[in-house]
Amino acid sequence: MDAAGSCSMTPHRVADTMDCRYSLLGSSADDYGRQRPLLLQVDEAPVGLFAILEVKREAPRRRGGLSCFSKLRLHGVLFGVAVIFFIMASYILTGDKKGLLLTPSPYHFGTLVSPGPLTFNLSSVKDQAHVKLVVKSIASKVEFDSSRQLPELKALVNSEPHMFSVIPRKFLPGVKSPCWYEEYAGNTTSDPYRTNSYARYSWRFRTMFQHLRSTFREHLIRRGGKLYRMRCLPYFYIIGQPKCGTTDLYDRLRLHPDVKFTTFKEPHWWTRKRFGIIRLNEGFHDRYPVEDFLDLFDHAAYQIQGNPAANANGSPRQANIIIGEASASTMWDNNAWVYFYDNTTGGEPPCLIQDFVHALQPDARFIVMLRDPVERLYSDYLYFGIANKSAEDFHEKVSESLQLFEGCLAEFTMRSCVYNTTVNNAMPVRLQVGVYIVFLMDWLSVFGHEQLLVLRLEDHASNRKYTMHKVFDFLHLGPLTKEIEAEITRSPASNARRPADKNLGPMLPITKEILRDFYKPFNEKLAKVLRNDSFLWENDSKL
Repeated sequence: MDAAGSCSMTPHRVADTMDCRYSLLGSSADDYGRQRPLLLQVDEAPVGLFAILEVKREAPRRRGGLSCFSKLRLHGVLFGVAVIFFIMASYILTGDKKGLLLTPSPYHFGTLVSPGPLTFNLSSVKDQAHVKLVVKSIASKVEFDSSRQLPELKALVNSEPHMFSVIPRKFLPGVKSPCWYEEYAGNTTSDPYRTNSYARYSWRFRTMFQHLRSTFREHLIRRGGKLYRMRCLPYFYIIGQPKCGTTDLYDRLRLHPDVKFTTFKEPHWWTRKRFGIIRLNEGFHDRYPVEDFLDLFDHAAYQIQGNPAANANGSPRQANIIIGEASASTMWDNNAWVYFYDNTTGGEPPCLIQDFVHALQPDARFIVMLRDPVERLYSDYLYFGIANKSAEDFHEKVSESLQLFEGCLAEFTMRSCVYNTTVNNAMPVRLQVGVYIVFLMDWLSVFGHEQLLVLRLEDHASNRKYTMHKVFDFLHLGPLTKEIEAEITRSPASNARRPADKNLGPMLPITKEILRDFYKPFNEKLAKVLRNDSFLWENDSKL
């Protein structure tokens, strides 16, 4: 980031001058779907799988053809390459498909070239003494810097001019959710959702859009010879973290009569769809415009608006209804930044998701559900459909991830390693997601403490009535009847662990010990910032 705090948000190409620090591999975004990052060990120094091979031309030989020895040597090289290819293919096909599988910039592989004194070595992942040394090395490098340089509003607008042109700076007075009337210039007989990307890729939205189409025209308001439609953004966001009970919280809140959500839990617009990431095992597609995101709230907007025919002045009839959005990636997933943002400093993203949300919705509210990061990581590992899951395999993946993270810390700050797209892609388990304090401090750099409610899954599991009342108070929701409150607080938990995963049993004791040591300094800082020692997770039993 330069002195002006600028952040350019345009996909890069590999320029002839190579003056850009980050750029895309290949000439087309389609290339990403066929590539994924992988690190190899060569003479104790990791290199990228997609390293460029230099081919030197030899002087033409006087005798035609190759000698017998040359042919044997050529065949040997080809055979070796084929063996390596099949080994890597096996790794990829059986590997954990949990992360952002976009090929990082070739320059980003350089962050792991010199991993420090504790070199990553697959043969040492079972060496518990070695892994403990890795954790100690990481702990010695943990430092927290709250002086993040915030981007200027002008820089944010310049990077996303269309988004800022669609969403106004002021919203309808007297309405809890941020809503406004937008002029509709389209043909009233045409399908207003025909180009919506969510409807193209999701059958759930196709079903909902069929209903929205049938009622679209009756919700238009005519003023001064022009037609207007109501648009809304969420009043609150459930922003994290994955495998921490966000689905259960979402399902309970949906039962409240004054709370409306999108038709399914996680649109992932801010973190993924806005950049053209449809599925994590694919490359970039066309980016979803902000209009596609706003369409997801039309059903809630209709309920806030009421019946325009019975409400001649167009003022909303259900002003107390609030809209929520619940993508558990919003708090932490900035993995796409390296492909779109310029002017980085020290490998850190110049703009984060919360910078854009704050620029558009400075009064938004956010709910964060956290869980013991050790148990969260194991639950995360069990959730994804990888082959040969076991406590031993989890231990190996944890060890590999720790060594990759330590290797990054040898050259870069702790915060830049948490946001390092290449490290995140290369780690077999999502170790960085449990480093809650780094993400929370960045959210608190733009939003006030009173705008974030941080809960623990352990407390929610033991006393749902208590946590739900905290949520109701935080969202300024009115009192409920005893019947509705009982339905919300007594319903069974959502998204519980699958029976097959339960049969795998707990993680190994040594794995838990290693992870507790790794997360300890982060939890200590989290408890200090939140002024609540329960976020140390020292006395909690496993959920």
